[in-house]
Amino acid sequence: MDEEFALDDPTQLLDSASDFAHHPGSLNDAAVKDFLDRFPLPVIISALQTKSDVPGLENTLVACLERVFKTKYGASLIPQYMTFVQVGLKADSQIVRCLSCKTVSSFLKNFDDKSIYAIKLIIDCDIYPLLLDCLINGDEQVATAAIDAIKNLAQFPEAMGIIFPSNINEAKHLGNVASRCSSLGRVRVLSLIVKLFSISSSIASVIYNSNLLSLLEAEIRNSNDTLVTLSALELLYELTEVQHGAEFLARTTLQLLHSIISNSSMESILRSRALMISGRLLSKENVYMFVDEPSAKSLISAIDVRLGLLDSQDTDERESALEALGGIGSSIQGAVLLLTSFPPAARHIVHAAFDRQGGGKQLAALHALGNIVGENRPEDGVILNGDAEESLRRLVYEVASESSKLTPSGLLLSVLQQAAEFRLAGYRVITGLVARVWCLMEICSKPEIINMVTDPTAETTKIAMEARYNCCKAIHRSFMSSKLVSDPALSAIAGKLQEAVQRGPYLVRKHTEATPVVMTAERF
Repeated sequence: MDEEFALDDPTQLLDSASDFAHHPGSLNDAAVKDFLDRFPLPVIISALQTKSDVPGLENTLVACLERVFKTKYGASLIPQYMTFVQVGLKADSQIVRCLSCKTVSSFLKNFDDKSIYAIKLIIDCDIYPLLLDCLINGDEQVATAAIDAIKNLAQFPEAMGIIFPSNINEAKHLGNVASRCSSLGRVRVLSLIVKLFSISSSIASVIYNSNLLSLLEAEIRNSNDTLVTLSALELLYELTEVQHGAEFLARTTLQLLHSIISNSSMESILRSRALMISGRLLSKENVYMFVDEPSAKSLISAIDVRLGLLDSQDTDERESALEALGGIGSSIQGAVLLLTSFPPAARHIVHAAFDRQGGGKQLAALHALGNIVGENRPEDGVILNGDAEESLRRLVYEVASESSKLTPSGLLLSVLQQAAEFRLAGYRVITGLVARVWCLMEICSKPEIINMVTDPTAETTKIAMEARYNCCKAIHRSFMSSKLVSDPALSAIAGKLQEAVQRGPYLVRKHTEATPVVMTAERF
């Protein structure tokens, strides 16, 4: 094709590029090669740079090039056009900048084992500083694409020196980049740090040793701008979800969370988020390898005190605090701390779990109690140590004695008689709690509970059916391994549980018999 013709009359290019960009399904290398044979990359790039005034052309060509460079064949051509990428990263057009960031990602993703050459090309074309500029000054889509490109760059060991220069005074050092930014720019730099942290434990270690996590903590401590602080807390929450994050976060973060939760003058929404982060962090079993028990207890105590200060109007923060304690209780060590602290922080959960006037507070507490009693832990991690188990038993009986139900079985039945979402949480509580002999005996003393958990028509949604069935299985398992199995008076319960377990979680007919069909004779 004549290049000048294509540029003089972009209609044919526009139509063909539009068809290519919107072709359904994925495109293989052969389809890309065929398109580029008709419209070579120099023609497309030239049109993109010189014909921006043609309506729809820029958007169409950007979409077309994005699909080209996502393929193996298209990505193999990128090194020849790195100058175009360099120019595109500095373009005024946001969609061109976004395309250029995505092109860098495609280039790095499709590089096999020639990493040294790839990084050399990135350095020679000064790509990394341009990506940082896109991160800070681009629109939201450009910033997201820039973060993705830098994440891909970080996969190359040779790039570590670029992203994390040993000289902290270097302009490209992320700490210095953040110091020159607006509040939005700083949040974006922090977001990049979090994304890099999540890649691997080794990169997380580099970030920690470079003192970059302190940038996040400093932003959280600076509470002048609630939105910025909240954004930083969201990033911290994201960090707690990283599998290898506990090792690094536990060293410094607990004290920060403690100070936020204990600060009555801080916005409630910030305390709520700090509560959720605390629950997420201390829910991980491995965090207790890196945090000393007094620090964990101190944070739990701060949550306990905060709960005591909240009144009935602070519903969101109260539910966040209960969910935080529930998160902590999902780990064995966390559950032990909640039950053996003085006074036991778990008392808030047990009391709220059986408060029928509690609404969302009761629901949050029921799920939290389900975590503490081990519903979501492995079978060999359900039962806690002696002191924790005695504290749990005492709390449940104490709440029962102060209620109109009088017994734990009465409390549990009252939950199962509530709306579907409460029943679901109730099944979780019983599933974990019934591993204790005292609870098993309580359950067996209430035929109504046995009837409900063995009734395949009791629930109509898949998740509730499965929760009811898991509860039934847990009761059956606990019953069969206890001394109660030899009690003749309970043989009917044993049979009912066995039958329900064999039936499965979903409603099925016991017998399907053929039904005769009677039809009248046709008459002519």
